[in-house]
Amino acid sequence: MTKRHTNAGAGVTRRNVLKAAGALAGAGAVSSFPAPAVWSQEEKVLRYLGTAVNQSDDIIKKVKEDTGITLQNIVATTDDVTKRVITQPNSFDILDTEYFSLKKLVPSGNILPMDAKKIKEFDNITPVFTKGQLPNGKVIGDQGTAPKKVMFLEGEHSTKFSATPTEWVTLIPTVYNADTLGIRPDLIKRPIEHWAELLNPEFKGKAAILNIPSIGIMDAAMVVESMGKYKYPDKGNMTKTEIDMTVGVLTDAKKAGQFRAFWKDFNESVNLMASGETVIQSMWSPAVTAVRSKGIPCVFQPLKEGYRSWASGFCMSKGTTPKQQEWIYEFVNWYLSGWAGAYLNRQGYYSAVLSTAKANMEPYEWAYWMEGKPAEKDIHGPDGSLLEKAGATRDGGSYDDRMGSVACWNAVMDENDYMVRKWNEFIAA
Repeated sequence: MTKRHTNAGAGVTRRNVLKAAGALAGAGAVSSFPAPAVWSQEEKVLRYLGTAVNQSDDIIKKVKEDTGITLQNIVATTDDVTKRVITQPNSFDILDTEYFSLKKLVPSGNILPMDAKKIKEFDNITPVFTKGQLPNGKVIGDQGTAPKKVMFLEGEHSTKFSATPTEWVTLIPTVYNADTLGIRPDLIKRPIEHWAELLNPEFKGKAAILNIPSIGIMDAAMVVESMGKYKYPDKGNMTKTEIDMTVGVLTDAKKAGQFRAFWKDFNESVNLMASGETVIQSMWSPAVTAVRSKGIPCVFQPLKEGYRSWASGFCMSKGTTPKQQEWIYEFVNWYLSGWAGAYLNRQGYYSAVLSTAKANMEPYEWAYWMEGKPAEKDIHGPDGSLLEKAGATRDGGSYDDRMGSVACWNAVMDENDYMVRKWNEFIAA
């Protein structure tokens, strides 16, 4: 997280998300603890808790224009979003979170399942979520908290996940991706093909890793396997011994001065790479896009061991009223209808309903972002900034190539508390 959360230019930075929400609903709307508000019957206002991955100025404006819904963005880190759901379920209405968080959130009873029958495009959601496979039928890696494992609940009032599809859905999926390492090819000046390069002493003091335990530990596991040190039975559900070994590898590298930073914030990852303070690091696709939009070479590097994947979706707080729930279903249906999906695809993400996103993109855009074809025209980000010149191809190729190479997903393990404690000790050491 996952994450795991941001567009190419000024549109989706944490600062601009806050600024936009403040302009729409007043500064108090995006404070850490917004006061409860009473709205007239005509106003459709939803407090939207998330990590800024999908929260953007443009989406705020478009949903208001199309539905009359005003979104009040509440922006927090992945860990703080989870804490807020568990301790303050009445402080938000709609939740935007990653699937790996559900093992913590669902048992709390503080989020309500979504009724699949009320989602117009539910049957068109990519089978990545419902079956763990691509639309072409290829089965993809499911180590970790793959969405299919936590997609459905046994019943409307159940807090138990169902192994088979039901009407009751934990999260209505919105966006997902296959993540890898970001690199500065102009500064490295040689091919990078393996996750192990993150700990190559050649990049001492120029490497960074993501400091969100449930995500960072998966990057670390990819590195450990790439180094040939160990083959995990399941990277997404390590034993205490495996956790100790994995964190030990990172600790040794830290003591040797390998890491420049341990970042939690999207903007921090962009600044580290754009400034050249790091040349190789954990990264998110839109962060790579943001660096490129500054005219700085940056590559989301395909690696031979495959990708670490993540996925996000929407649900609602148990504190919502029936009227608010109607608005939330209206918002989610709008989100899956295509405009938002196309917007997110142009950031380098993938939309949950491919058909509606495709209908809202130009054929040359779809060919570049989704089919791995050379761009027939210049490629622009959602904010209009130039991302690629005509002739360029997307890092990692097509949707099928990238998602088909997923090795694992961000995860909450059985030994999660132990893992988080060991991870935090590593960071603090």
